[in-house]
Amino acid sequence: MKEKNSLLRSGVATLLVLACLWATQWQFQRGLDRHEKNSIISARIEKPDIELMEARETVREYEWRTVTTRGVFDGSNQILLRNRYSEGKYGFEVLTRFTDTAGINFWVDRGWVQAGVTAKTPPVVSEVPTGQVEIRGRLRLDSSLPQGAFFALPASKSGGLIRKLNAQSGLESENFYIDLISGSVPELTPDVPATLPELSDGPHMAYSVQWLFFAGLIIYGRLLIRRSEILPSKQF
Repeated sequence: MKEKNSLLRSGVATLLVLACLWATQWQFQRGLDRHEKNSIISARIEKPDIELMEARETVREYEWRTVTTRGVFDGSNQILLRNRYSEGKYGFEVLTRFTDTAGINFWVDRGWVQAGVTAKTPPVVSEVPTGQVEIRGRLRLDSSLPQGAFFALPASKSGGLIRKLNAQSGLESENFYIDLISGSVPELTPDVPATLPELSDGPHMAYSVQWLFFAGLIIYGRLLIRRSEILPSKQF
């Protein structure tokens, strides 16, 4: 009976060690993937401007690149995203629909505005210029940032953003949007533009070492228990 219990404990310990080793490898790979994504974003941010039409056919390959295009804003289709903060102040992100000269419709993030003094006071949002303008901004997709909700995988606030904007407006748009940086008229430059993400690799590598440490503890604990099982029989 004692031998059966000992084998059972050893089997459970082995399964726990294998689970810890799997978690170690999983977190290590997540760390490598995240570092690679961050490196790609950093490199693309530094690249020179391109025309939006050049990037449109393969948008995913141009995420975070700075693009330029010409067209008109639709001030009648504007959405304020709640729960956005800047330097600890509550406010809104202003997104306005834009149609370029090729007839492509997409949303433009015109930056952050502070909320009114009360919930009933609307924020002060600058009007978009009428007529054709040129805009310059970073090309964004809903998948631009790492997503998830387990350990070092923070959920992206922009997840599903385009789908939400289209559902709220009842309109259709391209599967990308633009973080506005500047435009052909001064009033297009946001007072508080959409900020770049903090490209941290996260604690994946630390978690990987932590799981390895847990595996070592399990092995050490099992050895101690095994020793306590053997010693009494020797004394007997």
